[in-house]
Amino acid sequence: MTQGEALTILKTGANVYLTGEPGSGKTHTINEFVAWLRDSGIEPSVTAATGIAATHVSGMTLHSWSGIGISESLSRADVDRIAGKEHVARRIQKAKVLIIEEISMLSATTFEMADAICREVRRVDKPFGGLTLILVGDFFQLPPVSRARDVQFAYTSPLWRDLNLITCYLTEQYRQDDAEFLGVLSAIRAGNVEELHYEALNARRIGSGESEAGLPSTTSDVVLGAPKLFSHNADVDRINAAELAKLPGKVLTFRMSSKGKESLVEGLKRGCLSPETLELKEGAAVMFTKNSPQGRFVNGTLGVVIGTDAGGMPIVETKDGLKISTEPMEWQLEEQGKVKASVAQVPLRLAYAMTVHKSQGMSMDAAIMDLSKAFEYGQGYVALSRVRRLSGVYLTGLNQRALEVHPEILEKDRDFRAASEAARDAFVQMPEAEKIGMQKKFVKAMGGAWMEETAGKKQKTGDRKGNATAAGLPGRLAETLSAVRDAKSLKDAAKARGIVPSTVVHHLEELADIGKLTRSDFAHLVPLDIVGEVHEALAEAQGDKLSPVFHALHGRHSFETIRLVRLMR
Repeated sequence: MTQGEALTILKTGANVYLTGEPGSGKTHTINEFVAWLRDSGIEPSVTAATGIAATHVSGMTLHSWSGIGISESLSRADVDRIAGKEHVARRIQKAKVLIIEEISMLSATTFEMADAICREVRRVDKPFGGLTLILVGDFFQLPPVSRARDVQFAYTSPLWRDLNLITCYLTEQYRQDDAEFLGVLSAIRAGNVEELHYEALNARRIGSGESEAGLPSTTSDVVLGAPKLFSHNADVDRINAAELAKLPGKVLTFRMSSKGKESLVEGLKRGCLSPETLELKEGAAVMFTKNSPQGRFVNGTLGVVIGTDAGGMPIVETKDGLKISTEPMEWQLEEQGKVKASVAQVPLRLAYAMTVHKSQGMSMDAAIMDLSKAFEYGQGYVALSRVRRLSGVYLTGLNQRALEVHPEILEKDRDFRAASEAARDAFVQMPEAEKIGMQKKFVKAMGGAWMEETAGKKQKTGDRKGNATAAGLPGRLAETLSAVRDAKSLKDAAKARGIVPSTVVHHLEELADIGKLTRSDFAHLVPLDIVGEVHEALAEAQGDKLSPVFHALHGRHSFETIRLVRLMR
């Protein structure tokens, strides 16, 4: 199934299990669906099985969202107690569409506990209290994290059957473009590894002797630019610290900033791939931990620190020779369209070593991995599938278990593929008018507005200032534009929308990109007496980076103000 076909099904409001091989675009498809929901005036509840996965989708863990926390089981009294918490009840009552990322890492027990809370709060005896449910993940990847010995995957629960999920199995590949490597990965996934696949991987073997820091002693400089994947944090911290200490020069320290409730901020910090205190030196091997909005780097891009810019921010040269001046980026936790907490840090981490767990979701240029001690089904597959091409794989060891997947999941995967094919055939044969009718019905049932109707109403009535530029806009952008026009300051506009100022400015930038923003819409947010000097600083700066402008102005004006002035150009 293609991403477009899956998106068509998602828009009908069906309960869906979205799956596919690593790099098939599951997260991209969900992001497209979330954007469509918001454009229709429907705010989804976005959650994930782990904190790391939650930061990738600006959501919270299902454990936090449902109020179950670290509980391994719930009594009837526990359900009543949690459902009685005002903030939990309000969140679940407001919810309409619940998305759970990395479902493979959620145990059947946790899945059922969240369901019990939703039923109790919503007083509806249907799975998850009647919420539309979207499950995303791949059961060949990392298994559930639990203190219990016998952990069952979520699909083993009767609840999975009761949800009547439509399976959408994405079959296109966007991470790997290496036919030989794809053949190896497909063979592992199909449980059909042959001698030629072993030979392809053995050709990527490097010296097994280790240096004091734990890295292969015979690796070249090119290999040293790649992270070594470990199963435990202690190994990662030891190697990264040792390799950084070897480099001459001054340590550059960058500390994370945060906004929001302390408990929510702490969750973001734990899930963020960039450390709370980032220490670098010139010559340090680093990895980007976030996707660039401009497409200059992705989560997993490797490089080396080659210096700092005028603002003291790290300059990274990637393996492709691209020199990137970095600046802090935000990780946010959103609930019902409002930012509840955020952290900001330079989107880098040392890349000498990292855990397999933290690599999930990354597209890596290269990685060093020792698969000689693999003991769990799927471990080797998860590690190998992070890397784009076979030429980026460096093996210090390999055993047979590393190339094996769980027989039960192998069998279940065939069922998922068959169900997906049946769903695809049914929707391909369905008349377009019928599919659109289902989508309209879903949007109205969720309290949203079908975009054609919304545009028509706005064209008839206009906005309160007599300006029709909001006609046909996505709901979130139209709301922001209206709030900005009525606000006396950026802070007031953010407060009116229930979002942070940087998000307001981001929405204005989106509006400018599609030609729906005029200077008169927002100019009143910027004091007239500062426009000239900010314009001058912007003109003198090279490139699109704002850090040099900020520092040239000696910090007198915020990044958000500088971005607003930039929109006036």
